[in-house]
Amino acid sequence: MSTLNHRKPADIECWLTDMDGVLVHENRAVPGAAELIQRWVDTSKRFLVLTNNSIFTPRDLAARLRASGLQVPEENLWTSALATAQFLKSQMPHGRAFVIGEAGLTTALHEAGFILTDQAPDYVVLGETRTYSFEAITRAIRLIGDGARFIATNPDATGPSAEGPLPATGAIAALITKATNREPYIVGKPNPMMFRSAMNRIEAHSETTAMIGDRMDTDIVAGMEAGLHTVLVFTGITRPEDVDAFPFRPDQAMNSVADLIAHI
Repeated sequence: MSTLNHRKPADIECWLTDMDGVLVHENRAVPGAAELIQRWVDTSKRFLVLTNNSIFTPRDLAARLRASGLQVPEENLWTSALATAQFLKSQMPHGRAFVIGEAGLTTALHEAGFILTDQAPDYVVLGETRTYSFEAITRAIRLIGDGARFIATNPDATGPSAEGPLPATGAIAALITKATNREPYIVGKPNPMMFRSAMNRIEAHSETTAMIGDRMDTDIVAGMEAGLHTVLVFTGITRPEDVDAFPFRPDQAMNSVADLIAHI
């Protein structure tokens, strides 16, 4: 385990962690993940599990994690859908939105006080869905052309499936951008906004908060830009030999979250 700065895991009061590639891999808990979560609980650490996936509600995600062998209460889950809803509520309380997405996004916007409509919305909000509709995309393009602001939950161009990659929010956003010449404002990682909204949720401060991730280009760069202590693990996308290709470094790098437990 290498350490770059003066902050150490023992100094950290609040933890943010990515989900896929850090705590779970292909719907199975990463060895050490359950023990890490239990250590946080036992030591009264505030923590949130973050995901750019906007399909699921926190309740859905908690159930999926339980099936993987991880006990994470729904209040400890923070999705790009929740971050997007919080952002839009701060921008325009009780606004109107045309949404392309599933329950995770529509529920979050409903609970934030938004009216979901395809008639004169303030925003077009694009999230993840398993069934992108040509009709809905066409409607989104026309509404943006009429002046609706374009928001996307996350920039991920593809998502995983058993059969191979699936087009995801970033790919559909690119289609809409091409048709409208309007770029979306993207709330999810690597926008540090995602981390700041998570920290607000658990009343955390950047000086005593860490981010654990498996991707240099999202988790680590956004954590760094948000002023967090960053921990890279090699159980997901980034391999040790990939790190040198980036012009920045994580504060710590380790094989998996199992290596972190003894330091908390």
